[in-house]
Amino acid sequence: MNNLHFKQTADGSSTLYNSLLNEHYHSIHGALNESIHVFIRKGFLYFVDLFKSVKDINILEIGFGTGLNCILTYIENLKLNISLNYTSLEPFPLEMKIIDNLDFNLDSKQLDAFKLIHQSFWEKPVKINKQFSLEKFTLELKDFNINKLYDIIYFDAFAPNKQPELWKVDVFNKLFNLTSNNGVLVTYCAKGQVRRDLEKVGYFVERLEGPPGKREMLRATKV
Repeated sequence: MNNLHFKQTADGSSTLYNSLLNEHYHSIHGALNESIHVFIRKGFLYFVDLFKSVKDINILEIGFGTGLNCILTYIENLKLNISLNYTSLEPFPLEMKIIDNLDFNLDSKQLDAFKLIHQSFWEKPVKINKQFSLEKFTLELKDFNINKLYDIIYFDAFAPNKQPELWKVDVFNKLFNLTSNNGVLVTYCAKGQVRRDLEKVGYFVERLEGPPGKREMLRATKV
C-alpha cells in the first residue's frame, strides 16, 4: 500500500492517488460530489423515482475502493427505508489505517456505519442495519459467478486506459446478463467506445450531464 497517497479534492473530501497506476480513486474536482452525482442521483435515486413502489433493490458495485458509494447509498436509504442488498467486488481491499484517515464529511453516526461497512466480514452477507445487507467479495469480475440479478450496477472501475480489461465487450455482456429487466448501470466514463460497446450488448444508453469537472457520464438501461 506504499503506492497510495492521500489527496484532498476540490469539495474538501478525500481521495487516494495510486502512484503505480498514476490514477486517483475519485475525481480531484470533488470525490463526494462525483459519487453523489453519478451513482446516487443518476443511479440509485433515479431507479427509486422510476419505480416508486419498489420495496427491495439489489445493487452490484464494481470497485468497492474507499467504500464511498456504499456509505452514501446507506445514508440515502435511511430516508427511504427500502430493503437493500448491496454486493461489491474489490480484489485489493484497503487497510483500515488508510480508511481511518479518509474524510468524507460524515457525522458521528454515519462514521460509525462507515467503519462497520469496512470492518464487516468478506465473502458473507452482513446486516449493516435492518434494511441494508452488505456482501463484499475479494474477487475480480471475471471470477464472480452468481445466480442473481441486479437492479442497479455501479460501474466504478479505474479509467479504461488504466484498467482496460474491465472495459471490454465481454465484460459488459456479463454485466448485461446480471442486470434485471429495466435495471440500470451507471458510470462516470463517457467515452464513445464505452457507449458503443454498452449498446452492442443490448443496453439503451443515455449521455447525461457529468459531475463537476466532467462534461458527461453514461447511464445504461436494460429495456
